[in-house]
Amino acid sequence: MISLFQHKELVWLLAGPVILLLFFFLLLRWKKKVKKRMGSEKLVDALTQSYSSRLFSLKFILVLIALIAGVVAVMNPRTPGGSDNALRKGIDVAIALDVSKSMLAADLPPARLDRAKQFIGKLIDQMPNDRIGLVLFAGKAHIQMPLTTDHGAAVMYVNTAGPDAIAQQGTVITDALNMSVNVFDPREKRFKAIVLISDGEDHDENAISTARELASQGVMINTIGVGSPEGSVIIDPATGTEKKDEAGNTVVSKLNEETLKEVASATNGIYLRLQGSDEAVTALKQQLSKIDQKAFGDVSLMSFTSYYPWFAGLMFLLLIIELFIPEIKKGRTRKPLTA
Repeated sequence: MISLFQHKELVWLLAGPVILLLFFFLLLRWKKKVKKRMGSEKLVDALTQSYSSRLFSLKFILVLIALIAGVVAVMNPRTPGGSDNALRKGIDVAIALDVSKSMLAADLPPARLDRAKQFIGKLIDQMPNDRIGLVLFAGKAHIQMPLTTDHGAAVMYVNTAGPDAIAQQGTVITDALNMSVNVFDPREKRFKAIVLISDGEDHDENAISTARELASQGVMINTIGVGSPEGSVIIDPATGTEKKDEAGNTVVSKLNEETLKEVASATNGIYLRLQGSDEAVTALKQQLSKIDQKAFGDVSLMSFTSYYPWFAGLMFLLLIIELFIPEIKKGRTRKPLTA
């Protein structure tokens, strides 16, 4: 649904005119009290006969309206115009990318993570009508980018992803799945897919049961295995040395296909072992095409007619008019005081 205001969250600024109006009434009340304490009302009226309370109120009203116009201008009222493709048709896809240090293994040259990024870039290029969300995970998971049709931003986030993005290392697929489903609208029961890209070195036994639960919510999970069953050593980029375990043995990271296959199978998704990016993208696109598409408005494609210049102009005009309105009555001379 398109909002009349581009920045409706700034509606709280209207509290300013309300507070100003309250102070104005308090000021009028204070003036009446002071007038009574000064003594004779006739004498006070004579001393202030050139002052116009009506002009004072008019000046305040102009400032008040100017302030309201300024707030409306900041909120930017607008009306939607035309668009070549204002209504898109597509699905929502959450891409969960494993950025654990095991993804630095080079059994899929130049490294598992690099090949995964290459695959995601090509996949996004083939999904022009779909909304993309990005989740990064290792020992924990977090949403790197919510659902968006801004595919340029999605590619940028993917290209900058790395092990430094997650402090806690490991590969916890359950957390990745739970975080990925948070990307979607909980009111929707269809049109949702998760693409989980990992070497599958999961140490969490709840991944399969979590996948089954998500399947009941209408989520399809497709998994992409990155690496080789034979495995490879992991080179620490900081030291340039091979990663060792606590016993001092060289760690060999192997692709765990079984877990990835079971997760995909539990949701009627497919498992693909990443070898050639183009082939994997084609196969995954065929699988995603089985999900019914929905139509949703893409505000980023729409042109709008904005009216903030009119309200901003009104604000400045009223403030200028207010400056030239005196509080002293014109053509009035003070009458001589009589005893």
